[in-house]
Amino acid sequence: MPFQSIEGQERVKRILQNSLRTDKVSHAYIFTGPDGTGRRAMARAFAQALYCKVLPDDACGECLDCRKIEHGNHPDHYWLEPDGASIKIEQIRELQKQFAYRAGASGLKMYILEQADKMTPQAANSLLKFLEEPAARVVAILITENGHALLPTIRSRSQWIPFLPLNRSRMTEKLLEEGFPPALVQTAVRLSAGTGGARELMQGNGFAEIRSQVIQLSKESLTRLPAALLALQQQLAKGELSDRLTLFLDMLILWLKDMVQLRLGNREGLVFSDQAEWMAQHALRYTLEHWMSGLEQAVEAQKRLRFHANAQLVLEQLFMRLKGV
Repeated sequence: MPFQSIEGQERVKRILQNSLRTDKVSHAYIFTGPDGTGRRAMARAFAQALYCKVLPDDACGECLDCRKIEHGNHPDHYWLEPDGASIKIEQIRELQKQFAYRAGASGLKMYILEQADKMTPQAANSLLKFLEEPAARVVAILITENGHALLPTIRSRSQWIPFLPLNRSRMTEKLLEEGFPPALVQTAVRLSAGTGGARELMQGNGFAEIRSQVIQLSKESLTRLPAALLALQQQLAKGELSDRLTLFLDMLILWLKDMVQLRLGNREGLVFSDQAEWMAQHALRYTLEHWMSGLEQAVEAQKRLRFHANAQLVLEQLFMRLKGV
């Protein structure tokens, strides 16, 4: 996988390729940034480039080492993920055991820790010792959404590589070229930091259905509140909504942001642009303060649900307030 096959993150590519050209590869990197920004793909491409026998600063993707990395069977390359909810000390100890053996022809061993912020304290301290006393030619990549959640001593011994969200317009253009429906694309790119994440959302179970539920319940809450509350109760009871409440509220917040924009007279960049006429008509029936308050209440509902509040009660209260009851 050549670096240029990864969308965006040009600064990251320059840093990594420059380290390969100048033979100044760090012994440890922290790839930090939102999910969907290409951290995993970049880690794999860097691993291939490190082992590639053909190119000095990239992966050819065709040599034996590149193919072994791609298929996950290179003897000197290790990819570690959480065992359940966390990365445990036993996993780090097993990694250290494997690194006690001599590397192959390249003399290089490499490991990648995915969701590195989920290490238990014992695992993190064990890894720290590993970073402080690396064996000859060891390269580590710690992938995390929040690099600041790692131990300060781990951060200080690693090179920080931030991954930024991709350009939303470019994401939209690419996904439309791939044939995804415009209405779904407009929603998915607002909920993702990268094209891959948006694509996974749209291909995931129930994305289009949740969007339809947001539209249905939001409209009915303003025009037929009893019907909206009954539909909400039924959808929660059937499990059509209960398993995807986080996504539902994320989309509802986008819907409310559109209502704020429409109340201000702005129709540019709407997420629910396919509903613009209906939404514009009803946005003007309430004050700007009403929609801003509704937006705040939706964010508060998210917080309450994280602490296991009753979902039906939380959502009923939210829709009643949107109606002005």
